[in-house]
Amino acid sequence: MAMVSSGRTAKAGWWESFYEGVTYRGYEGHWAWILHRVTGLGILLFLALHIVDIFLLSLGPQIFNSLLILYRSPVARVFDVFLLFGVLFHALNGLRIVIVDFWPGATRVHKSLFWAQVLIFAIIFVPSAVALLAPLFGVGRGA
Repeated sequence: MAMVSSGRTAKAGWWESFYEGVTYRGYEGHWAWILHRVTGLGILLFLALHIVDIFLLSLGPQIFNSLLILYRSPVARVFDVFLLFGVLFHALNGLRIVIVDFWPGATRVHKSLFWAQVLIFAIIFVPSAVALLAPLFGVGRGA
């Protein structure tokens, strides 16, 4: 087998290629890049599900109402927390990207901007996730 510059064989498996792509550098910007793509795909999946959900309303109220029962389940609450994570991270990271792109001096402090984004994310996400999950534990509204 031929050797490539990284010392791996040319016929490395898909897992090695995937692992190398995921662990490339591995610093703040890289993880923000990965999470931005993953959350974007999650939001896209949610929007597709939402379009199908609204379409079901045209088939009659019984079908739509039966779907609403699923949305009130505990599993749906957990998915709401994932949706909150995705939308909030994607939005805050998008704002960070805009700041870095439009203010040239911001590239020098991009790591600080990332950690500020993480702090703002945690301040908003943690209490919101607790509020979303509280009814599952008999606390708050909807218990």
